[in-house]
Amino acid sequence: MAKYTGPVLKKCRALGISPMELGIDKKSNRQVKVSRKKQSNYALQLKEKQKVKFIYGILEKQFKMYYNKAERMRGVTGENMLVLIESRLDNVVYRLGLGSSRAMARQIVNHGHITVNGHVVDIPSYLVKAGDVVAVKSNKQDKVMYADIKEGNKVVLPAWLSFDNATLTGKVERLPERADIDPSISEHLTRNNPILTIRLSFIGGIVL
Repeated sequence: MAKYTGPVLKKCRALGISPMELGIDKKSNRQVKVSRKKQSNYALQLKEKQKVKFIYGILEKQFKMYYNKAERMRGVTGENMLVLIESRLDNVVYRLGLGSSRAMARQIVNHGHITVNGHVVDIPSYLVKAGDVVAVKSNKQDKVMYADIKEGNKVVLPAWLSFDNATLTGKVERLPERADIDPSISEHLTRNNPILTIRLSFIGGIVL
C-alpha cells in the first residue's frame, strides 16, 4: 500500500480534493491558493493521476498494473481501470462502512477480520466479483469497533453493494459501473503515457 505520512489536509488542498473523500470528517480553514499560471497537459494529467493514487492509497506499480489489465479488457480503458480499483477488497470494506477510512479498512483486511465467501482474505488488493459475500469473521464480530454498526449505524451504500448490519455481512450485487463512482469523470488514456486524466467534480459526502 502507499502510506502517506505527511499532513493530510495540506495534501488534500494541493490536489484539490475534500478530506471527506478519505473518510476524514474535518475541514481546513485555510483557503486554497489558485495559481494563475496555466498548467501543461502533462502537469494536469500528473495531478489527476496523483489524486487517484492518494484517494485509494495505491502505489505507482499498482497503478500501472491496473492500467495494463484495463487495457486488455473490452470497453473504455479509463473506465475499466476505475472499476478495477473500486473493486478492491479494502475499498469494498470501506464502502460497507466497516472502516471509517480506506486506511482503516486496509488494516482490517490485513489483520484477518474479513472473509470472502466464507474464507479469510487478508489481501487488500483482492478484487471482488459479482455475487461475492464479504463479511466480518465470526470470532471478530464482538470487537468494540463493530458495536455501533451492529446496532444499526447505517452508511449510504453504493447501488452495487448490500449490507446486513446484524450479521456484518455484505454482498457484491454486481460489479461497480462508471455511473456508480461518485466523481464526474472525463478520462482518456494515452498509450505512450498511461496517466488517467480525470476531471474530478466531487459531489459532497463520502467519495470513492
